[in-house]
Amino acid sequence: MTKTVPEKLLDIFQRLFDRYGPQSWWPADDPFEVIVGAILTQSTAWTNVEQAISNLKGAKTLTPTTLYDLPLDRLAQLIRPSGYYNAKALKLKAFTDRLHSKYDDELDRLFTLDTVLLRPELLSIYGIGEETADSIILYAAGRPIFVIDAYTKRIISRLGLAPETDSYGAFQVLFTDNLPQDEGLFNEYHALLVRHGKEVCRKMPRCTICCLRSLCSH
Repeated sequence: MTKTVPEKLLDIFQRLFDRYGPQSWWPADDPFEVIVGAILTQSTAWTNVEQAISNLKGAKTLTPTTLYDLPLDRLAQLIRPSGYYNAKALKLKAFTDRLHSKYDDELDRLFTLDTVLLRPELLSIYGIGEETADSIILYAAGRPIFVIDAYTKRIISRLGLAPETDSYGAFQVLFTDNLPQDEGLFNEYHALLVRHGKEVCRKMPRCTICCLRSLCSH
């Protein structure tokens, strides 16, 4: 019998999990560090983000209050390893400014918002797009929302499961409408797709070692 879309998505997940094991993502000490990392990782490798976060920790500035008080030029220099550091400093400042002005520097107060309110609130902050907002909701707030990135789109398209509309929302609906609404599953699934996209399903795919090869129409 032909598998249903939910069955296909769960099969993909299980094969990736069997291949790579648990990813323990997002690597951070607390939710605020997740948010900082989600902003810094835009258009750069994670190793560069780790150095920038290490700099912030070394300067004892990795809290909402200290980052809000930190001069913009000093912040930019601390996060320089992440690339586009002047732009990213403005984005971090925009987030801490909102957290300070509306939520008294308290993430818990921000996260009391229901997801249907939290997502547009995040999207209204300068420098936070859909992928970053959903990363914050999933990995920092611990809510079941599926993060879509370039790796996910590439893998799902090659597997012949891409939605008719090539949009962030359409790919997200593919997962949210066909999988259990489980934060742990969404967390692990996204992390596994990123791992597979980086190591195997690259722009020039390494098909001979792919654990999804028998499912792939590419």
